[in-house]
Amino acid sequence: MVRRFIVRIIVSAAALWVADFFLTGVAVTGGIVHGYLLAGLVLGALNTFIRPLLKFLAFPLIIVSLGFFTLIINAGILWFVADALDAVTISGILPLLWATAIVSVVHLLLNPRAS
Repeated sequence: MVRRFIVRIIVSAAALWVADFFLTGVAVTGGIVHGYLLAGLVLGALNTFIRPLLKFLAFPLIIVSLGFFTLIINAGILWFVADALDAVTISGILPLLWATAIVSVVHLLLNPRAS
């Protein structure tokens, strides 16, 4: 259980690095520990504890939108991470949506069991 959470933190940090590398509207400052790993910790914790609750509560909207609302939930979580931490900056809705897509794909590729 702890190992899977640590893997989720590392995968989240790697996903944020990929989003930072490819998108100009996403910036993570503070280096590896204070930037990426701290943001990965917060993102991993929110994805572990809050995301399942949000998906449960939004289940009717997810069904009606054919799963599109899951992207909105993921974008909201990523926006909260950017808002809560000074190390993560997302400048606009399009970089947020692209970063959400990149983070989701990296999570899917690097941690397929946690999806």
